[in-house]
Amino acid sequence: MAGSAGLSLCGRALAVRGGCRLLASPASSSDDDSVFIYDCSAAEKKAQEHKGEDGQPVDKGSDTILASTFSKSGSYFALTDDSKRLILFRTNPWQCLSVRTVVRRCTALTFTASEEKVLVADKSGDVYSFPVLEPHGGGTLELGHLSMLLDVAVSPDGRYVLTADRDEKIRVSWAVAPHSIESFCLGHTEFVSRIFVVPDHPELLLSSSGDGTLRLWEYRSGRELHCCHLTSLQEPAESQSDKRFAASRITYWCQEDCVALLCDGLPVVYLFQLDAPQRQLVYKQQLTFQHRVWDVAFEETQGLWVLQGCREAPLVLCRPVGGQWQPVPESAVLKRVSAHLREHWAMLEGSAGADGGFSSLYKATCDNMTTYLKKKEERLQQQLEKKRRRDPPPGPNGQTKKMKAGEAPRSCSS
Repeated sequence: MAGSAGLSLCGRALAVRGGCRLLASPASSSDDDSVFIYDCSAAEKKAQEHKGEDGQPVDKGSDTILASTFSKSGSYFALTDDSKRLILFRTNPWQCLSVRTVVRRCTALTFTASEEKVLVADKSGDVYSFPVLEPHGGGTLELGHLSMLLDVAVSPDGRYVLTADRDEKIRVSWAVAPHSIESFCLGHTEFVSRIFVVPDHPELLLSSSGDGTLRLWEYRSGRELHCCHLTSLQEPAESQSDKRFAASRITYWCQEDCVALLCDGLPVVYLFQLDAPQRQLVYKQQLTFQHRVWDVAFEETQGLWVLQGCREAPLVLCRPVGGQWQPVPESAVLKRVSAHLREHWAMLEGSAGADGGFSSLYKATCDNMTTYLKKKEERLQQQLEKKRRRDPPPGPNGQTKKMKAGEAPRSCSS
C-alpha cells in the first residue's frame, strides 16, 4: 500500500504527513522558522510475537502513517501507522509523549471534546479509547461494528460518538454508554467515507460516500436534510467518465459557513455554503488544479490550504476575492512551509493522497441476469442437439426408421 499524504491545521500549527514521516511547522507569520520532523520508522517497537493461526509469522506492516489529527485546541496531535502504533504528541513545543500499541490497523482517530481521550477506529469495526493525560495508559474497547469503520467523530458537547462504516451506515452512540444507540443515519448506497459534525451548528452532520453524494443530517434523529449529487457538478469531460469516486476530505470554514470537499483522484475541490436556517447546502464553485490534490484544510485567519503533488509549489493558499475563491500570491508563511516540504520532498513522493484506498471498498457487481440467460441458451442448444440425434430427418419417401443397435443401413433399389 502506498503512503498517504495528509494536511492538518489547527490554530498556529500545521502538520503534513507523508509515508512514515511527519513534518510540523508554525502556520502563522512568526519569526520561529523551526520545523519538527518525526520518523515512524525510528519509533520504538515493542517486542511481540506476530503469528497467525497456523503458527507462522504474519506481516508486521510498514511504518506508513494511516491517519492523524489535532485535538480541538491544537495542544495535542496523534497519529497511527501501519505497524499498529498510536503515537501522541504535545505541540507547544512539539514533543513525542508516548508510543502505544493498538490491537488492529486503524482507519481514523479523533480526540474527545474534553481532550482527555483519543478515540481510534480500526478495520475490524471497533473503537478504542486511550487516555491523553496518562500518555502510556492502555486502550479500552468502547464500541464495535460488524464491518470496517472508515471514520469516527465526536459531538462538540461530548455527548455522542458518531461512526461511519463500510456498510453504508452512520451510527450515533452515547459517549457515556456506547452500547446505547441514539440513532442511525441511513440513506447512502455505498460505504460512508467521511463524517463531520459542524462546529457552529452542533446538531448538524455532513457525510460523504462512495455513492458520489454529500449529505446533510440532523444526526440525533437520523433525519436526512439535504443530498447533493456530485456527478451533477462535474465538468462535461469528467461526467462522461465511468470512474467512481468518493470524497476523501470534508473541511469547514466558520467565517462564512463554507464547506470544502475533496474527492478521491480528482484535481478538483468543491465549495459549498451551508445554509443552516434552510437546512441545505448551496453549491458555490469548484477549484481546479493542474496537479493531483492530496489534501485540503481551512485555517480560520488565512483561508483554504491545498497540498498538491507538485514539488515546485507543494502548497497553495486560496481565499475569497470578489465573491470567488482563487489562489493568492505566496505569503511569507507559505514560502517558508513550502521550502521545508521541498527540502523533505522524498517523504511525499509516491503518496496516494488522503483517500485511504477507497477504490477497494466498492461493492462487487454481479450481472446475474446475463449469466442466467447465457446458461439458458446453452441448455436449449443441448436439448435441440439431443432431439436431432434421437429423431433423425425423414427419408426420400417421407418415412423415418429408427435403426437398431448394430444394424447397417440398407441400400435402396428400384
